[in-house]
Amino acid sequence: MSFKLKAIAAAAVIAIGTGSLSSANAAKQLTAPDPDWTGGVVTCRVAQYIMENELDYKIKTITMPSGPSVFEGVRSGDLDFACESWPSYNPAGDKYIKQFGGDGTVAYLGPTGIVGKSGYFVPRYVIEGDSARSIPASAPNLKSYADLNQYAHMFTSMESGGKGNLIGCPVSAWLCEDQKRLDLLKVDFRAEALGSETAHWAQIQAKYKRGEPFIAYAWAPHWIHAALDLVEIELPPHDDDKWPATNWAQDITHFHGQPSFSSEHPEAAALLQKMEFTNDMQAGMIYQIDVKKRDMEEVVDEWMMANESTWRTWLP
Repeated sequence: MSFKLKAIAAAAVIAIGTGSLSSANAAKQLTAPDPDWTGGVVTCRVAQYIMENELDYKIKTITMPSGPSVFEGVRSGDLDFACESWPSYNPAGDKYIKQFGGDGTVAYLGPTGIVGKSGYFVPRYVIEGDSARSIPASAPNLKSYADLNQYAHMFTSMESGGKGNLIGCPVSAWLCEDQKRLDLLKVDFRAEALGSETAHWAQIQAKYKRGEPFIAYAWAPHWIHAALDLVEIELPPHDDDKWPATNWAQDITHFHGQPSFSSEHPEAAALLQKMEFTNDMQAGMIYQIDVKKRDMEEVVDEWMMANESTWRTWLP
């Protein structure tokens, strides 16, 4: 039975059940936000699949911006748990999660297995050229942020006012601090935020197809690194005290939820503690969804059926 059909069947059981059965099922209903990037949603859907099909939970998902609002939703009791939080993008975690020095009003529920990396990238042809496409090297000595100003004229846009243009973090709630980083590093560029992950990758792909020079924010795991030949531009090593005038830290992503989550939902908590999703697992699914334009539920169902021996080891 597919994920969708099992969910429909579960809903039907709830609808026709007795009062006591409805009360019992209500105790196994959870609310979680959908992240606003494909990879994060994939991680959530895998956890949700197991919770609904193996642990008899019903998960209500809501759409909202990632970032501080998710932590506030958990603290207020509107959300039960959240998937794949990247610490570099969620300084609120330092305020609320005890393991990170917070007050304990949000609980750490375990690592997802996804290890994130973020930075600024240019196409390889910007540095080395591409003879097959008759593209000359436009910034042959570009290695680090310190080299950007000498090539600023190569990265201008109609909106950048003569400055270089960085295709920056697409969503302000992610708190990337691109413009502040550029200013602190004295890089005379303008950071452009396109408002959504879809618009961000569409612009990058279009410029790459035309062979234009650009510098852009990107992260891994992501299919973009398989689709395009990109080179990372060096930023100063991460330093909490100097942020955001540094690179991002490596992100050991995690689940988090209400402080009572583990005691009220021990099976779900045990699953999240044992889940070992990986970058390679996620990247393959992102590629099918974003590049091949396949339905996310179909891709997740397919992965779950093909990898049952893997995810069953995560069961409590």
